[in-house]
Amino acid sequence: MGHVRTGPLPRTRKWVRVVGLVTGGAGAPQVATATLNAADQAFARAANDVGVVEAVWLLMQLPLAARSDDFAAALHGCGLDVSDSPGLLEVVGATADAIDARMPNCKGRTDLGEMAQTAATETLTRVVGGRLNGLFGTGPQEVRAEFARLATPKQFGILARDFFAGFVNKCLGYHLSKALPEQVGEGKRFRTLAQHAEFTRALDQHCREAAVRVEEYAGDWFSKHNWQTGGQISRADVAAFTAYAMTKLTGELRRGAADGP
Repeated sequence: MGHVRTGPLPRTRKWVRVVGLVTGGAGAPQVATATLNAADQAFARAANDVGVVEAVWLLMQLPLAARSDDFAAALHGCGLDVSDSPGLLEVVGATADAIDARMPNCKGRTDLGEMAQTAATETLTRVVGGRLNGLFGTGPQEVRAEFARLATPKQFGILARDFFAGFVNKCLGYHLSKALPEQVGEGKRFRTLAQHAEFTRALDQHCREAAVRVEEYAGDWFSKHNWQTGGQISRADVAAFTAYAMTKLTGELRRGAADGP
């Protein structure tokens, strides 16, 4: 995995408003909306980003692979290099490697793709790992069973909600990374690092609450397209799904700011 790079904060009118909201004490919903507006082109590119699409595509393939006759062989078919009886950490690591493989020699590699890669591995660890008795000492059959559970509309919706919430939160944090640290210190927006951390947690919570708009849509979409394609959901299908999921989520984030205090 590479490293997400941040440059200087742009000095456009929209970014000046973002900084003004931060320094003025605005809450996470208002700052999130202003950041979305300032970075709208970057968010719009997500559905056409090779790394983002691959991350979402693999999240759809893993549950289907777990329900196949041969889990390991199905994972190999998705581009994952795993043993015959993979555990959770092996599957998570192979997923990250498979996303990397879609961007060889940095061709097509972007910060968006790397953030999606990290969000996908964190989601798998959190959602699947949270249902197992720890990350270590769990048998391969239990791991496979938990992945297979994610193939239902309800459970895939939960998986997708977690991923998109984490991904969008990372995107917001990426764009705010130059503004927020400068506001820590005596006489500034965040007097202590603890206050800064509290704000970033509020931003994450705002994304997770807004992502409920993605949950039902994702579950229904996955079930319908899996049936229509006979389990052969394409990356082009996933790109269209991702575009609409991002539209729903960012729209809900903006509504949250409008409804807030």
